[in-house]
Amino acid sequence: MKLKLDEHGHVVLADGKPVYVHDDGKEIPFDAAATVATITRLNGEAKDHRVRAEKAESALKNFEGIEDAAAAKKALEVVKNLDAKKLVDAGEVEKVRAEAIKAVEDKYAPILAERDSLSAALVSEKVGGSFDRSKLIAEKLAIPADLVRARFGDAFKVENGVVVAHDKAGNKLFSREKPGEVAGFEEALGMLIDQYPHRDQILKSSGASGGGAQGGSGAGAGKKIVTRAALDAMPPDARMAHFKGGGTVTD
Repeated sequence: MKLKLDEHGHVVLADGKPVYVHDDGKEIPFDAAATVATITRLNGEAKDHRVRAEKAESALKNFEGIEDAAAAKKALEVVKNLDAKKLVDAGEVEKVRAEAIKAVEDKYAPILAERDSLSAALVSEKVGGSFDRSKLIAEKLAIPADLVRARFGDAFKVENGVVVAHDKAGNKLFSREKPGEVAGFEEALGMLIDQYPHRDQILKSSGASGGGAQGGSGAGAGKKIVTRAALDAMPPDARMAHFKGGGTVTD
């Protein structure tokens, strides 16, 4: 990327920040103070990781020469039973322990299932709600939010209560506006759309009034209408969802 200069060769500023032009032509103000703060935070996190790794490595030195960890663990359990003067075969102890664990798991299985269900509902609301409330979709795209989610929804996950986007390789998408930070929903969705091979077919034309809708208050108002080119670019499940929702196609 390079600095954006005006006709006099002076650096262009936005909100007091120098503007940089990226290789793809996007212009992003560079927030130096936020970047330094982020680098300081990341350095601190890296130091914490290094300290934990060194501590773990030091603890593992006590187990040098042990190649079969499972066998060593079992041997320790047997010795533990003998030390406690338990006149019970070590295998029987393991059986009793396994049955006890299963009883507890069976007892709490419904609670775990309910937890997973609530977690799935939270993800659906967080991710789905982000698509439904997106200004980018409402202002820039010619297809409705449910079809955009059908195409790009798999890229978004909820991590620590925050919606985070990932690329096809599973890597998080990081912000260009805030270097070192994870991209927000709108910025991440814009990145994914920019990389979409058929992006021109789902973007509104310069003269469109929004979402491919007919406009006005006539009989066609409120219907979801997409061009045939945009429909052909959708995955099969998105096409089905479009027609099930009462959507139509126009040339």
